[in-house]
Amino acid sequence: MIALTDLVAEGLRIDHFTAKPGEAWCMLGGIGSGIERFCDILGGEKVAFRAGTLHLPPDLGLLSFKRQQALFEEELRKDDTDYLNRLDPGTPARAFLTDVERHRALIDRFALTNLLDRGYRQLSSGQARKLCLLQHITRGATTLVLEHPYEGLDRTSCQDLDQVLAGLHDQGLALLVLVSNTGDIPSWCTHLAAFKDGRLALQGLRADILPQISELLHQHPSLFQVSVEELRREGRVDERPVTESTLICLRNGFARYGDIEVFSGLDLTINQGDHTLITGPNGCGKSTLLQLIIGDHPLCYRNDLTLFGRRRGSGESVWDIKQQMGIVSPDLHRNHRVSGSSLAIVVSGLFDSIGLYTRPSTEQQQLGRRWLTRLGLEAKAAIPFRQLSFGEQRLVLLGRALIKAPPLLVLDEPTHGLDDCHRLALLNFLGRIASEQLATILYVSHRPDEYRDFFKQQVQFHEKRPG
Repeated sequence: MIALTDLVAEGLRIDHFTAKPGEAWCMLGGIGSGIERFCDILGGEKVAFRAGTLHLPPDLGLLSFKRQQALFEEELRKDDTDYLNRLDPGTPARAFLTDVERHRALIDRFALTNLLDRGYRQLSSGQARKLCLLQHITRGATTLVLEHPYEGLDRTSCQDLDQVLAGLHDQGLALLVLVSNTGDIPSWCTHLAAFKDGRLALQGLRADILPQISELLHQHPSLFQVSVEELRREGRVDERPVTESTLICLRNGFARYGDIEVFSGLDLTINQGDHTLITGPNGCGKSTLLQLIIGDHPLCYRNDLTLFGRRRGSGESVWDIKQQMGIVSPDLHRNHRVSGSSLAIVVSGLFDSIGLYTRPSTEQQQLGRRWLTRLGLEAKAAIPFRQLSFGEQRLVLLGRALIKAPPLLVLDEPTHGLDDCHRLALLNFLGRIASEQLATILYVSHRPDEYRDFFKQQVQFHEKRPG
């Protein structure tokens, strides 16, 4: 059982909350609602708070963005690639699980059976989330707190996860699911709660609360309030404009990790204005393709790949390439382990660096502040990036990508951590960018509700079958 009274923390106040055995709770809250602070407290993070009572079960299992980031950073610290003279895959997936043989059916249900010997860092973001969830289940946790469990998962994986969680609930496991989108409310939850403006505003039986949820969470955030003319003026005029109509040309493309083939025989051409949607199941190669394009995969030089009119490996640097791109991706997000304020991270987009190592001009700082204002984060300019909530971090990284008005926007699951209102605002803004030909958009998504009419072509990846 989870029970608390009179809890007060920065950005959060809860008078009372109790989750009893046999109940399955879904709690909703958007950016700035206080829901992530609540998750931190349940997870034992270093958060200053006081409470009249706080009872947490001793075997509570927590799946959160923050815990996943900490695990990723621990894996990086243990990376011995430089000493081994070969790629160190890191801790194999099976090492995270307890009694693999007994849980074979569940592992297979999560499509992880063929990945058990793959290193954690080699998993896609969606696969890593499923592995972390399985870690708690296989070790015998009787209470699970799951922050955004459906983020990064394809539709089939979401359905499979839903069925698994419903089955665990039927077996007596206590579940507390934290989501930011009303479409992610699972059908099996018995109780609902909603955070708004730092308070637990609604809680109770699903049938009683569901009709009130939409009205409570309905917002009209003032995001991306900028004219097309202003965006054009802010475009970087000190650089040579893109004169090639073909931005990306990949012939017979391939990628692999060691002996594991990710994809092969892929042909892709993107001309200016060819806004492209990339879809497919977890682990099929979508993010790997983007890594090839942006130069973060070692096989980019072995592929027949031409970017902005120049063949990769013809003398251009990775910085020549990234100068013409604005990038948001799960990899970029988790690699932002550097110190620095929100403003510094946004401005770093002008220098294509992770962190800010060049003193920006007054004009560049003013531009960064304008983007924070457009993102609704003007009050967070001086706050360290790593102290922001996950959703706020993702907004900052969007500002980093957009600040230099690049000819190509590479967006890999850019709405992770965003609530309904922020996600819709971003998609509408991208629609304006597309219609005004301010940039060409390359977009990866698992969510069918993000598919938009401005996409002119779709690349559909398929699951790689063993053998």
